[in-house]
Amino acid sequence: MKITKKRLAHIVFESDDWASKTFDIVLLFLIFGSILISILDSVASLRAAYGDLFWWLEWVFTILFTVEYVLRVWLSRKPRGYIFSFYGLVDLLAILPSYLSFFVVNSQLLAVVRALRLLRVIRILKLGRYVSEAEYLQRSLRASSHKIMIFIGFVVTIVLIMGTLMFIIEGPEHGFTSIPVGMYWAIVTLTTVGFGDITPATPLGQFVSSIIMLLGYAIIAVPTGIVSTEMASQRKKADRPKLVTCPNCGKDDLKPADNFCGNCGISLR
Repeated sequence: MKITKKRLAHIVFESDDWASKTFDIVLLFLIFGSILISILDSVASLRAAYGDLFWWLEWVFTILFTVEYVLRVWLSRKPRGYIFSFYGLVDLLAILPSYLSFFVVNSQLLAVVRALRLLRVIRILKLGRYVSEAEYLQRSLRASSHKIMIFIGFVVTIVLIMGTLMFIIEGPEHGFTSIPVGMYWAIVTLTTVGFGDITPATPLGQFVSSIIMLLGYAIIAVPTGIVSTEMASQRKKADRPKLVTCPNCGKDDLKPADNFCGNCGISLR
């Protein structure tokens, strides 16, 4: 049976019949397989024992993904648009590391970027019903972006001030060899990570550390509160009933269930 270019494009880009779903499932297994090979190849003992096998499998996956990428470019209505789209760039990054391995040692390990390609085939899991919820979260994040940026600027200012203070208070003899090192310590302390690779030794430095630790707990809660408030606001807008405008007088706060306009009395049915 002859497969037309239109049919082939449907199989590659869609997922609404047996052929296109099968293509996506096969692609899914190829992605998982290539990621697994990259992970196993990073283990020294396994690479010593099965290095040649991993190399051959990696190139099999690379060739298959290259064929798929060329197919997508050829079948796209706007090849340039696909090439520079998010998925187009991800598809290119999925094959680029293997070819770069000829010039850069171990760049093939970057092939784990293929995990991003799972975003393309996730549609076969029928997660479309969650798209509206994802858009709701996206709207909330976008609405709170300015507040979050101001908050980040505030945090950066605190980190700069505290890092500079610790450099002055503790000095190089206690590990604070520069202001950037002091800022690194401030970030680690402010986020309550506490690696412990640099610690204050003077009483004043320990006092400043205590202040930063207390600030850390307060600061962590701020972005959560900002986004939560915006999410509640977005939900309230979504749950608010849509109002109807009177075609006669223009009154725009009528409810869908109203039979008559409360202003001019005209029938709305």
